[in-house]
Amino acid sequence: MQLSTARLAPREYEEADWRAVLGYQSDARYLRYYAWSTRDERAVREFIGRFIAQQRDEPRRAYQFAITLPEEASRLIGSCGVRVNDMDQREGNIGYELDPAYWGHGYATEAARAILAFGFEGLGLHRIWADCVAENTSSVRVLDKLGMRREAQFREREYFKGRWWDSLVYAILDHEWQCRGGDVQSARPSF
Repeated sequence: MQLSTARLAPREYEEADWRAVLGYQSDARYLRYYAWSTRDERAVREFIGRFIAQQRDEPRRAYQFAITLPEEASRLIGSCGVRVNDMDQREGNIGYELDPAYWGHGYATEAARAILAFGFEGLGLHRIWADCVAENTSSVRVLDKLGMRREAQFREREYFKGRWWDSLVYAILDHEWQCRGGDVQSARPSF
């Protein structure tokens, strides 16, 4: 399975992707809002291995895509995905991450729009949520641009790197997505 947007070509993960993922997940800027302080080959191979294993699940409930730039020989610059949490309730959640070298170009928003479209239009979800560390203002801006509504702030929800971190939960409903015209302003996925 592959998605496409105006500037990105998200695709299924492959084993060889571990090197690119290790490269950006080792960057101190990336690590700032994650519980881990370092990444190594074994951890990243396991990380990618879970995504590859999920591709074979029946029924499939998790779709994680490597974000690539077609104009740079399919350079892998991040990850985005949607997970079906409850099919009866038609609820799922999304997540995304980018190589810090590609921050500030709108790629995270474009990839996340494609994932929302896939969740609503491809998987028939009713509600999609996302969470992030409250201090990660770049991620908060992405969620705001997507038209997701902030539903909660959990104070001191996670403890890592020697301190407590607040987290935020955002969500959007299928009819809100449709009212925004599927949010076609910068990315219309094909799948």
